[in-house]
Amino acid sequence: MGNSEIPRVALDTVGCKLNQAETQLLARQFARAGYRLVLPDDGADVYVLNTCTVTHVADGKCRRLLKQARRCNPDALVVAIGCYVERARQELAQIKGIDFALDNSQKMDLLPRLEESGRLSHPAAGAVSTHADFRTRAFIKVQDGCNNFCSYCIVPLVRGREKSLPLKQVIDEVRHRVADGYKEVVLTGTEIGSYNHEGAGLRELLQRILAETEVARLRLSSLQPQEITPELIEMWRDGRLCRQFHLSLQSGSDAVLKRMKRRYTTTDYKRAVDLIRKAVPGVAITTDVIVGFPGETETEFEQSYNFCKQMQFARIHVFSYSPRPGTQAATMFHQVEVKAKRERSRRMLALGKACLRDFGRRFLGKTVMVLWEKETCGVWSGLTDNYIRAYTKSDEDLTNQLLPVRLVE
Repeated sequence: MGNSEIPRVALDTVGCKLNQAETQLLARQFARAGYRLVLPDDGADVYVLNTCTVTHVADGKCRRLLKQARRCNPDALVVAIGCYVERARQELAQIKGIDFALDNSQKMDLLPRLEESGRLSHPAAGAVSTHADFRTRAFIKVQDGCNNFCSYCIVPLVRGREKSLPLKQVIDEVRHRVADGYKEVVLTGTEIGSYNHEGAGLRELLQRILAETEVARLRLSSLQPQEITPELIEMWRDGRLCRQFHLSLQSGSDAVLKRMKRRYTTTDYKRAVDLIRKAVPGVAITTDVIVGFPGETETEFEQSYNFCKQMQFARIHVFSYSPRPGTQAATMFHQVEVKAKRERSRRMLALGKACLRDFGRRFLGKTVMVLWEKETCGVWSGLTDNYIRAYTKSDEDLTNQLLPVRLVE
């Protein structure tokens, strides 16, 4: 190893904010044990990839990163954990150079398993770790798993059924992250709107966090339209809750939503959006859209495109439908041709770009709070509470500073 006293560990992530939350927890475990955390391209002795398998694109990215880690660090211990391992351990086993693999039920025990197997030596007594998290926002897992079984989604098959973390455990974790200096906490999960621990739901969780911690900013990762209620939205009277709702859509065609087994219609979705916008001025509503779902006709795509245009999203994450083994949609007839999927994806991406630009323009000349994150070639970038990416030039170290900023162009 490059440093015999303090092994260097790089933790990398593909996929959702829930994966990011779990990777952050692992990072804290390694740091507390005395290991030195480094970026993936900084010559690690151990490279860990928390994998995703939600699309074939995610699968491909995981394979590339694992192969790249082996090429860049021939002597490193290369480890794969998470959803791709859960779905296709044998497929990953065919990639030369992966030394260790753990599925979702095992991955949070990664450190003791590596040490017990003899693949990793505990740092010498008294070693001081450099705990570099490389992030200014703390991702905290509050829930895992999903009971919905949408026809296209592999998540319930690799994450299992819904389970919520104890309320006290979540609050204690928020306190720890605030004590570590984090200004923003993002609550994550597969279905955080279904959070329920001993009768306490998401609203109660938010109330307790806001009442019992000093968190400066609290953001939710994702909600479903049917989970939006006046009682929940009332919580946003507290200015610490970020004015951003990531509200999953997937399609703006009711016929496609029905085939997807989503639990709402476009009318339900619009009602949720109207409720949010009426109660939370300046709110950003972001979404996910799948194009090319099996059987999606040109008419249905146009319905989806026009609905997205009508909703005036702040940001649209576009996915081309990807068949996932074991899901109902993978066996549906009338799979959409690749050429059609590419064209629909191109159009929806262009719409998303226009929506992003139009939303940002609404705030020109206004002063907003920006949490500055990182600097690249003298230019700092950070986020407003309503998810606008801001940039500025500064010779000062702005890392993790929450500052008022006037948006000028």
